[in-house]
Amino acid sequence: MRSSSPAAANAAAASFASLTAKLDYLSPSELEQVRTAYRFADQAHLGQIRNSGEPYITHPIAVAAQCAEWKLDAQALMAALLHDALEDCSVTKIELVEHFGPAVADLVDGLTKLDKLQFNTREENQAESFRKMLLAMSRDIRVILIKLADRTHNMRTLSDVPREKWARIASETLDVYAPIAHRLGLNQTYRELQNLAFRHLRPWRFAVLSKAVAKARSRRRDLIQKVHKEVEAAFATSGMQVKISGREKTLYSIYKKMDEKHLSFAQVTDIYGFRVLVPGVIDCYTALGTLHQMYKPVPGRFKDHIAIGKLNGYQSLHTTLVGPSSISVEFQVRTEAMNIVAESGVAAHWLYKVNNPSEASLGDRLGSKWLQSLLDIQDETRDAAEFWDHVKVDLFPDAVYVFTPKSQIMALPRGATVVDFAYSIHSNVGDRTQGAKINGEPVPLRTELKNGDVIEIVTAADATPNPNWLSFVRTARARSKIRQHLKTLALADSEGLGEVMLTQALRAEGIDKTIEETAKNKLIWDKLLRFSGNKSRSELLTDIGLGKRIASIVAKRLRALLTDSGEKPDAVLLTRERFAMRQSGSQGGVMLDGSENASVSYARCCRPVPGDTIVGYLGRGEGLIVHNDSCTVAKKLKHKDSERFIEVEWSDEPVRAFETEVLVRVTDGKGVLARVAAALTSAEADITHVNMENEAAQDATDLRFRIAVRDRNQLDAALRNLRKTASVLKAERVSNAA
Repeated sequence: MRSSSPAAANAAAASFASLTAKLDYLSPSELEQVRTAYRFADQAHLGQIRNSGEPYITHPIAVAAQCAEWKLDAQALMAALLHDALEDCSVTKIELVEHFGPAVADLVDGLTKLDKLQFNTREENQAESFRKMLLAMSRDIRVILIKLADRTHNMRTLSDVPREKWARIASETLDVYAPIAHRLGLNQTYRELQNLAFRHLRPWRFAVLSKAVAKARSRRRDLIQKVHKEVEAAFATSGMQVKISGREKTLYSIYKKMDEKHLSFAQVTDIYGFRVLVPGVIDCYTALGTLHQMYKPVPGRFKDHIAIGKLNGYQSLHTTLVGPSSISVEFQVRTEAMNIVAESGVAAHWLYKVNNPSEASLGDRLGSKWLQSLLDIQDETRDAAEFWDHVKVDLFPDAVYVFTPKSQIMALPRGATVVDFAYSIHSNVGDRTQGAKINGEPVPLRTELKNGDVIEIVTAADATPNPNWLSFVRTARARSKIRQHLKTLALADSEGLGEVMLTQALRAEGIDKTIEETAKNKLIWDKLLRFSGNKSRSELLTDIGLGKRIASIVAKRLRALLTDSGEKPDAVLLTRERFAMRQSGSQGGVMLDGSENASVSYARCCRPVPGDTIVGYLGRGEGLIVHNDSCTVAKKLKHKDSERFIEVEWSDEPVRAFETEVLVRVTDGKGVLARVAAALTSAEADITHVNMENEAAQDATDLRFRIAVRDRNQLDAALRNLRKTASVLKAERVSNAA
């Protein structure tokens, strides 16, 4: 693939000549630095040819040209020209540092790492790749801007790539890069990436839709021109200086709207619109009044994104009006400055710096809050798949705007709940949330927020996050904070359980109680921790509670260490406990009353309740899992892993109700479900979930109820009530017993 024809060199030189025309905002010394970087890249890529047959250097030049459109600084332009030099041309980072300085070398290094990422469909690979991308972005946002410019040029030339690669690259662009461009406010890039990806992912649909839009455009050309002239005339009469331009919905957004709302092309009415640019903010509202005097506004289609800007810095007034021949036309009214931010988002930071150095902090306000929030989650979440789960939620900035009781505006993703709002104020407020009021009225914590809601959070010092919150919160921050709290809680519970288990196992070795970590016993504990591989007594006990260490093995080692130091086990206790252990075949007993929190879970396969004969399985890293003794899952585990079973028994007074499942077969008829529910209620059993057969009407239907009962006696009473109920053919507990 090496060739150094004069034609290739000339083509590259000509391309750079076209780039220099866009660099008039640079000083002469900066322009010379960029030229030096070009010469270095040109030499490095000499003889390399792209799939299109063009010299490879045309790609870095195109990427730099896009960065120049955003008015990025000289360092970013140099990095854009050099972004493929490290990987493709055997150039080292040290060479880049020597020639262009550490800042440019770091940018190129960050881009090279991003180029190696493959966003496969497999979730874990995508998660880890995105984590790496985030780290590069957080260090310097220019990395992702150059990467987006690189991806845009690659998508523009994707037709030259072998067709079998189209689907992967286009999907990756739609799933990862287009949402990032949107989140950072790069609207023009976002729209282009979506359309290019759509063209290569669904070529046939793209072609059909293109023809339909072209036909509609020609049919409505006269109407659109009429609206344009009437609007221009109205503003000329009012004496306001405005710029009016037409805008068209992208093919991909039309396709998505048709797909999601099951519309035909003819039913999509807002394909065309106008953008009105005015001199100042007050003029935006004056222009809006002029437009509303001309055409009737469509109720509910006005949005004020100036008073309440979007999360990515976007500001504009949106209104939809009924124009000539009853066609709906959308108008966007904004200032020139707002338009730059709307089209270039976070890149407007550099655009503003060129014209107004005092606006250097703009980039901090546009997009970087989102990056910082992801960094906070990255610090708390070490699991890559969990992290990806968080960030997918935050990539799409469709927001609701709500108020605190002191009238501070808060922006949250659409679908956010009261709990999301609490965590957006502060993690301590979220953790201690007990209740909430919206517009002065008490509401459930799962209530979704609406635009304009005033939310008041009620906290309590002893309140803690509820695991059920994870089923309805929308924001990554809330989900991350809740999981972090629950993990901390689970570790504390597991340490307590581990201590109980180790004490029981030590009794079986003739030692009456756990050896405290005193100065006298320090040497023994140091040896025991070296044996177990733990850093502290607390960590060892937690690992026992989580099932990562076997209590009986640790107890045997501790007894051996005590014997070596001269302490002998109690012979009477040893004999008595070992006899009891042989009888039960377990490691040592644990008493259960339902208050064990996260350290103990009750198996969903058999859902044991007090009164059942039960066994405890010490899952690896899962804590203690309690099964019904007759459960087939437990029997299989016992056959494979018998040493991980411990003796468990019910306390005489459980402190809560326990869930179990019952199957009720009924004949079809009116009021059957109500009668069955009444039978369960009369036995004081709480119904927590009901599932019905999804089949067409038949003579008999199976209803599955999940109910909460105090014990086996209450469950039996509920089943007796069901069997006496009219229309009930059968009622039994759901069990996977052998």
